[in-house]
Amino acid sequence: MALLLLVLQAACAFSLGVGLWVVCSHLLRADVPAAVGHPVRLRVLHCLLELLITWGMILEKLRICSMPQFVRFVHDLVPLKEDPDVVVTDLLFGTVPVKLYQPKGLSCTPRPGIVFYHGGGAVMGSLKTHYAICCHLCKKSGSVVLAVGYRKLPQHKFPAALTDCFAATTHFLKSLNVYGVDPDRVVVCGDSVGGAVATVVCQKFLGCPDLPKIRAQILIYAQLQAVHFQLPSYQQNKNVPLASRDFAFYCWHRYLDIKPSWKSTVLKGAHLPAEVWEKYRKWLGTENIPERFKKRPYRPVLPEPLNEAAYLETSLALDLLNSPLIAEDEVISQLPEACIVSCEYDLLRDDSLLYKKRLEDLGVPVTWYHMEDGFHGVLSTLDMGCLQFPCSTRILDSLVHFLKRL
Repeated sequence: MALLLLVLQAACAFSLGVGLWVVCSHLLRADVPAAVGHPVRLRVLHCLLELLITWGMILEKLRICSMPQFVRFVHDLVPLKEDPDVVVTDLLFGTVPVKLYQPKGLSCTPRPGIVFYHGGGAVMGSLKTHYAICCHLCKKSGSVVLAVGYRKLPQHKFPAALTDCFAATTHFLKSLNVYGVDPDRVVVCGDSVGGAVATVVCQKFLGCPDLPKIRAQILIYAQLQAVHFQLPSYQQNKNVPLASRDFAFYCWHRYLDIKPSWKSTVLKGAHLPAEVWEKYRKWLGTENIPERFKKRPYRPVLPEPLNEAAYLETSLALDLLNSPLIAEDEVISQLPEACIVSCEYDLLRDDSLLYKKRLEDLGVPVTWYHMEDGFHGVLSTLDMGCLQFPCSTRILDSLVHFLKRL
């Protein structure tokens, strides 16, 4: 009995120590802008996330389970709130789990359709974490929403997630009549890495005569390139929750199966040859970013001389499946109109700005919403009660407004 008590005391002390370490680490490293409107709320949210990740890392070191598995297990414990106006059905498209959201009640005409790919860096996020977002999209826009539950890290690296999303999207597009969806009003949508998937799907499905054309792409603080990590937003927001540069790099190297030791080389730009940088400068150069986004301090960084070994290992980042922003003009010019949501305090803000310019330069219509008080992942706070940010509702309302006018 005394031994058990001693073990319990040690466990409590260790847990308290972990909690204190997370809080101290947050206070020392996290940059929480006052302009987000509710900085204390963001601090609490970030500490909770960091606590999950820290415990996940501890369990991974102990070889009990991986960090991503632990984080997903915990965030999926939150019970889902049923919406009386939405019918939600769990399905399998082959081996890919999906959730189908349909408005209750009959419709005289086919409804718009949305294929939704959730974010989370292939580390976290699931069909459950984005349940409220999909419910609201379905209910407020009167659309049928299909959310895709693709495979994630650590077991499944590139290109497993994309393979699942391609398969599920193809299945849905071939079955629109079954779900009462108008084949002329199918939209792909995603947040963060899900936005990257939506972009890649649009590019991949160009010239598929046997499938309905995608009507529009909705990209919410999307990750659109895996090449340039010294853009202004990557410097200005490198320590802003909920997506720091360190965490983004963790997702990047795990997903592409690249050694983490290359981090400093990649950040210096030494992982690509000078001719590659020159080729893509016309699309990735900071001169393509409006000046108002450069007012907060940042330091232009010129790429250092090439590290051949780093190039050999990281060249997969140039694959258009990972960096759809650098696709050729003939591809970008054929894409459907876009709705782009960017957030000021987001590491990935400039990905959206660069992609917006590319689309507009090539004559593709773009509807752009910029959230001056937004940060990466803010939409996921929808329906989080005391941890919800007003910005999340504004983003959702903007998406619904875009969808209704299609």
